[in-house]
Amino acid sequence: MPSPSQTLRIDIVSDVVCPWCIIGYRQLAQALEASGSAHEIHWHPFELNPDMPAAGQNLREHVAEKYGTTKAQSADSRSRMSEIGADLGFEFRFADDMRMHNTFNAHQLLHWADRHGRMHDLEQALFAAHFTQRRNLSDPAVLADVAAEVGLERGDALAVLADQRFAADVRAAEHAWLSQGIRGVPAMIFNRRHLVTGAQGVENYRRILAQLAEMAD
Repeated sequence: MPSPSQTLRIDIVSDVVCPWCIIGYRQLAQALEASGSAHEIHWHPFELNPDMPAAGQNLREHVAEKYGTTKAQSADSRSRMSEIGADLGFEFRFADDMRMHNTFNAHQLLHWADRHGRMHDLEQALFAAHFTQRRNLSDPAVLADVAAEVGLERGDALAVLADQRFAADVRAAEHAWLSQGIRGVPAMIFNRRHLVTGAQGVENYRRILAQLAEMAD
């Protein structure tokens, strides 16, 4: 069994409505499996759209407003992400009526799930809920349903969202990463020292893991 010092720590700053976050994670996961690296993953909150109203916004309209993307460019981007996702075993089901959501409540629920050892499971379930199932992550009832689906107590999840008990903790975590210069996601920090941003691809992650292993030796 590897010693704690040999276990690779990976901190992932991410948002559950970020397509490149799930793509980057899936690419990294494949590279980790191929390398056999002993590792531990820690997820951290980032809001792509902290000022998004509770009702959310049509995704195509949102992308056009935020990035100046044309309808054709948006369609091309969705097609590309869908192809990459399929290769990684993740299904993107984009649709014209798909919406972008405020994810502050989702991050609070993830913070709570971490206390029960289910943060990673909930993170993955929320990615699927948004991109594959097109569920409304702005709705506390939907968030509680997803939490229940990974084995957490639905009533407790609703209570966490109702009283916002972890709001300050999540804000503090978000601000801490912003203060370290994180402005886009996914941002992956290996062994608390080596920052890699964006979805790098399986082969690049393999090379990164190999370099880290050499440095450890």
